[in-house]
Amino acid sequence: MMNSKARLTLVGAGPGDPDLITVKGLNVLRTADVILYDALINPALLDHAPKAKKIFVGKRKGLHRYSQDEINSLIVEQAFQHGHVIRLKGGDPFVFGRGSEEIDHAENFGLHTDIIPGISSSIAVPSSIGIPLTKRGVSESFWVITGCNSDRQLSLDVSLAAQSSATVVILMGMHKLAQITAVFKGLGKGETPVAVIQNGTMRHQKNGVGTINDIEETVKENNLSSPAIIIIGDVVSAAGNSEELSRALELHLAS
Repeated sequence: MMNSKARLTLVGAGPGDPDLITVKGLNVLRTADVILYDALINPALLDHAPKAKKIFVGKRKGLHRYSQDEINSLIVEQAFQHGHVIRLKGGDPFVFGRGSEEIDHAENFGLHTDIIPGISSSIAVPSSIGIPLTKRGVSESFWVITGCNSDRQLSLDVSLAAQSSATVVILMGMHKLAQITAVFKGLGKGETPVAVIQNGTMRHQKNGVGTINDIEETVKENNLSSPAIIIIGDVVSAAGNSEELSRALELHLAS
């Protein structure tokens, strides 16, 4: 018999700092019977639902505990068995989070669904250290691009964005950094400022700043790796809220 309380709520957990989940997201988290959570969510959020069943379904490069199809099936199975399933996803569920696929699958089985947006790391992480994605006289727009498409290749949109004057924010692009810089170098943009922020908004956040020409060396020197976002554009030079990043900028620009 179908559980009359069977439902799915997608909740965006925000960029990492547990205080950056929305109030609505936190309130609904407390109503969960089951929580399926990703690798990028802060584990502290799970403490707000002490009685809920918790299942880790995170994916990392080279390690997929569940395939997307398996996650879709698990949502439906757990909802029918236990009731209210919360799918807790890092950032916003609809920004490279495959949230629409999970909603579509759940609704195909008759589940009631809800979506609670989250703060995307693409916006929150630069903002948290004083990098404005847009600034009058500097950047009129920004692109948010995945570094790796479904074929595990560099997104063609990187090349299109590099031809513009927009700020370029690349998620999941650390393993394609050499290819990304090659695109910008090919357009004569080797001196464009770049910031790489690992574990943004978290206590163990690490920053690196440079230009297209030397950011790969900076990443190696600072031992930066995934999860990190790459911010490319003149707005990087406008950072003012992070003493560490500001010092790095001053030293780099003086060199």
